Amino acid sequence: MKNRWIALYVENQVGVLAKVSGLFSGKAYNLQSLTVGTTEDETVSRMTICVTSDDITFEQIKKQLNRMVEVIKVIDLTNVPIHMKEILFAKVKHCSTADKMELFQIAQVFGVEVTDFGEDSVLLECKMTERRNNELIELLKSRFKSIEVVRGGAVAIESISTSCAGRTEYRKK
Repeated sequence: MKNRWIALYVENQVGVLAKVSGLFSGKAYNLQSLTVGTTEDETVSRMTICVTSDDITFEQIKKQLNRMVEVIKVIDLTNVPIHMKEILFAKVKHCSTADKMELFQIAQVFGVEVTDFGEDSVLLECKMTERRNNELIELLKSRFKSIEVVRGGAVAIESISTSCAGRTEYRKK
């Protein structure tokens, strides 16, 4: 069992997200992450999905997705050079002045933005890899008593500077 990544191009219509996520829940596949947004063509959306599965199950998932009428294209990103980022907001509450200074230094070291701050709180906005976001969360948890974390799913795009020869793409006929 390992994390595998799929990009789906789907028709941008009401109910498509529900149908795709329903396929996963109906088969008891464990979704780790699912993000969706419109593309340069407003009639098409792109989903980036991370699922934990074995090889056989993953092949079944790709085939089932490809059979859906609303799915235009399925791309297996698992073993392809990609650029991937995940958005994360971390709110550190009940901060002293010294805590705030430390948070501004942490933000600088990690290359994240201090998006907002108040009398006793600081809000960090992060657009990093999942691993780097996890490292930031662990550091914040070890240094501060009260943190709130909100994560979005990762988005990914194939690299243009590295060969994508290993990419498996499934297109409708």
